[in-house]
Amino acid sequence: MAPTPLTDEEIAAELAALPGWERDGDTITRTFAHTYHECVHLAMYVAAKAREIGHHPDIHITWQRIRFAITTHDAGNRLTRKDFELARHIDAIAAGHGAKPA
Repeated sequence: MAPTPLTDEEIAAELAALPGWERDGDTITRTFAHTYHECVHLAMYVAAKAREIGHHPDIHITWQRIRFAITTHDAGNRLTRKDFELARHIDAIAAGHGAKPA
């Protein structure tokens, strides 16, 4: 059974509890700054956690930046609680790696 999409009000409440994350349609995004190699390292840790919880972000790495974009594909590319759970994990992993908000 696919996860239930959140209402706009539920999304706003979730975002209020996650400073730095922004809504872009039916996706939430956040960008961090770090050295290129540390961004790659951070992506590997996030990918491992994503596999563990059965959900994954899109990850875009550029020079000294890493951007995460999250939506729930099996809910019709809509936002669900799974997306915000993963965002909290990403924040914790990024903090542990010394990544700074970009």
